[in-house]
Amino acid sequence: MLRKSVTESFGATIHALGAGHLTNGVIRRSKRMMLDTLGVGLLGSTTDVSSKALKYSQLFRSEEKSSVWGKAAITVPPHFAAFVNGVAVHSMDFDDTWYPATHPSGAVLAALLALAEVTPKRPTGAELLLAFNVGIEVQGRLLRFSREAINIPKRFHPPSVVGVMGSAAACAKLLALPSRQCANALAIAACSAGAPLANAATQTKPLHMGYAAQRGLEAARLARAGLEGNQSILDLEHGYGVYYQDYDPHAMTLPGVDGSAWVLEEQDVAFKRVPAHLGMHWVVDAALAARAKLPDGDDAVDQIERITLKVPPSKYIDCPFPATEHQARHSFQFNACSAILDAGVSVGSFDKSQRERPRLLKLLSKVVVHVPEDNPASFDEMYSEVVIETRAGERFSARCNTFYGHWRKPLQREDLVDKFMANASSVLSLEGAEGVLDAIDNMETEKDCTSLLSFLRMTAEEHNNDSLAWSQSQ
Repeated sequence: MLRKSVTESFGATIHALGAGHLTNGVIRRSKRMMLDTLGVGLLGSTTDVSSKALKYSQLFRSEEKSSVWGKAAITVPPHFAAFVNGVAVHSMDFDDTWYPATHPSGAVLAALLALAEVTPKRPTGAELLLAFNVGIEVQGRLLRFSREAINIPKRFHPPSVVGVMGSAAACAKLLALPSRQCANALAIAACSAGAPLANAATQTKPLHMGYAAQRGLEAARLARAGLEGNQSILDLEHGYGVYYQDYDPHAMTLPGVDGSAWVLEEQDVAFKRVPAHLGMHWVVDAALAARAKLPDGDDAVDQIERITLKVPPSKYIDCPFPATEHQARHSFQFNACSAILDAGVSVGSFDKSQRERPRLLKLLSKVVVHVPEDNPASFDEMYSEVVIETRAGERFSARCNTFYGHWRKPLQREDLVDKFMANASSVLSLEGAEGVLDAIDNMETEKDCTSLLSFLRMTAEEHNNDSLAWSQSQ
């Protein structure tokens, strides 16, 4: 009997996974991921890049129609709904981050919900939850094929490399494809994988997530239509191995077989409190801690002579004077100075009016970046240290090794829900936001996903008043 290729083992495992394989820990963590993703996607639907993606997608027509999150009356073809909603999730760099480095949820959930609307029978909540976890698991397994993937990326944006594969796997599972077609879906998706990191800090970066969702969905449907690809795509250096210089693939087995477990069981996910690149969260927490030591608070900020940032090596998140919101989301300097000036960083911190304040620009001119040798470009090992020196010769410093929200220091349920409600209620009615929260909380018992999809469209003319009422009740 011929031994299965690595690719064939992935196809067989994707096909064989069932709801009974999900553990309580995986269910709990994945529902947190889904909730956070929907919240940041709803907020992201208000951004300029999301509006451009939607306007483009509305040029296309189809008998099949899927929803755009937070847009009550707008539908587009399902692969474009996956694209638009995927773009929205990553449009503010506010979505979850895994280790090794990637944003795991956006491509998978955007594709699944778009596909769920056009299946002959709406999937149950349990089926949706299983498919989501299949997509996350495939990404986690692929990332473990390379030690290079552990570090902050240098060449490819990870969601474009593994996100499209996770999207394809999740959609293949939701479509209940047989093993060979699951493997073909991965082979087809691989031809769309990989986006150069040079587009980070631009409006094009969110497209990486949108395309990963769209093309993964398309790959699964093309596989179902009979299109075939290389059944060894994951095995080969000139296949999926082109993305990593130390590529070492190995077979995928069912959780519980040969000592294997769900990757999500072993590795939790980071949730962001600030809409910026994950690396910014270390420097923000360190800057806030250093600022708290200033004797005169706001008045002392104007007496600062020098700010030294000790950060890991990463050129694409070292932007001294960001000119756009996307550059600001990828700037150690901007996030540190915003935290020091305003005693915090928020969604509004990246608005043009905030970025161009004279006091902020003056503070940015005083920043010096230092890269210590003991500070690796790894989200699991890095640190940030902020040193503030004043004109009077005083020196105040603080260091952050693990920010609140990191997988080692997870957000508490209350704070995750607060983040979701703040984001979702900026677009949905209060009833819609609370409905989404309830649907995710009870996902495994939902008869179908109709209610969740309905709540995601439940906007209201008075939603701003609803948001105010919710925020005032907290």
